Amino acid sequence: MEVSLIFHAFSAKPIDDKLKNVVEEIEVKKPNLLVLSARQFRYSLHQTTVEISIKEPREFNVLEEFIIRAGLEFEPPLTEDELASILALDPIFVRSTAANLKKLQTLSSTSPIIVTDEGRSFYEKGSVPQPPQSVQIYAIADSLGGNLSFQSEPLSDVLVKLPDLAEFIKISQKIPDIASFSLTEIQQSMQSSGLDFHTPEAGKIVTDCKVVSPTKTIWKKISLFVIFDALADKISIQIRGGKQIQSAAKWLDSLQAKNKISLSALCKSSNETIDFERESALKNKNVEIAARLAKIHQNAVQLRDGQIATTCLEILNAATNQILIYLPWLNQTVVEPEFLNLLQKSANRGVEIIIGYGISPEQELISSEIAAKLRNIKTTDNLPCVQLLYLGDSHIKEIIVDKKTYLWGFHKYLDYRGELLPTGESVYQMTIPQQVEEAYQFLVHRLRSQAEKLWNHAVENRDSQLAIEPLCVWGALGMEDTALKYIESHSWLELPPEWRNMILRNLKSPKLPTDLK
Repeated sequence: MEVSLIFHAFSAKPIDDKLKNVVEEIEVKKPNLLVLSARQFRYSLHQTTVEISIKEPREFNVLEEFIIRAGLEFEPPLTEDELASILALDPIFVRSTAANLKKLQTLSSTSPIIVTDEGRSFYEKGSVPQPPQSVQIYAIADSLGGNLSFQSEPLSDVLVKLPDLAEFIKISQKIPDIASFSLTEIQQSMQSSGLDFHTPEAGKIVTDCKVVSPTKTIWKKISLFVIFDALADKISIQIRGGKQIQSAAKWLDSLQAKNKISLSALCKSSNETIDFERESALKNKNVEIAARLAKIHQNAVQLRDGQIATTCLEILNAATNQILIYLPWLNQTVVEPEFLNLLQKSANRGVEIIIGYGISPEQELISSEIAAKLRNIKTTDNLPCVQLLYLGDSHIKEIIVDKKTYLWGFHKYLDYRGELLPTGESVYQMTIPQQVEEAYQFLVHRLRSQAEKLWNHAVENRDSQLAIEPLCVWGALGMEDTALKYIESHSWLELPPEWRNMILRNLKSPKLPTDLK
């Protein structure tokens, strides 16, 4: 078995040499991520040369203005000769000018004088269109990205000697033929592509688009990453052009979730090897936390079945100073009436409560309803008592009460992804002072670090509302001096007075024996 593990551990994963730096960046930035495969592929784009007609504005002259105004204001419409009579002009001048406006599609091609919608649009800007200008550009249909774009220069038609992605993934997204797109759709696509050919606010309008040459297949190089998230226990697929993640990644993720993609083919590895890599990552996640728990495990008391709820309730109800809780998931199953009632009773006794939460970045946000319920728990001075702080990166459920009792595992108020774990799941209790202190300092360090990040972010954006959160956490940890130093060092004396009152209340409340300042 040991030999087998060594070979698995040192087996070469399919990582393209040119992508090693990107893989390292991904895994260093988020240690919970493991890149199972990083390979380069090619896939086909469809390029079509099209000719567009563009109209740009120019200021109208006096006679053009009179003719267009007549077309807008007279009812019934006038003929050119009738307007010439009103203006006391030779009809030939009016007819000639009107004929030119008709060529520019400002006037209807028939008599009497009627202004077209396009003519009205230009007139409102004090202009008429110039003769249309023809420009050749290139329509690029991307079946992988599922979109149509335009660019001024053609794609480079070079030979790409890489595996064809279509051999591994059935690319079923279809792009309609360019000729089937409406003019409005083409105009919108041009704007989305960053081209300035169609800018109606400036009077520049694309009025036509026609295909002038057959569609050509162009090969494009892309990088594909198969990534395992040990915290979420999930495999995802990323496609990148350079370092930019492309939108097709979400579509590929959906295919992979439906088992329509062969990971073994993409990774050039057997399913057994992929499963081994995943299991290894799962075992190594939260290594620091797991190592700490393993150290104290032998001295802990295991609570079983009926003991769990009874013991946890007794410990929480006996809190006199402080309750620290960490939950991977904070949802309706956890935040139920009995739990809220317990926290409210603790608040009434003057107990400080901090709840850290989050198992991975995807779960960073909690619902506003749950946050409101917890923040509605007030002290007898009508001040918020529960401090919420996202920590993330842990699947262990932990409670520390008054620095005397440490619980970890599962009990009635802790759940896993919204579902209670099966009966018989263990919860451990530790009361040895030195080991409780170690657990306490570890969790407090994480709380303080996150509070400092929030404070720095608040300072950068001068966000008073955000600054309140770290101040309250420091206050709940008995770090009033630290909180005041931060306020003074940034001359932020305008922070709401009720939070300063909370700090003053902490000074009057019972203190835990260790100085954390």
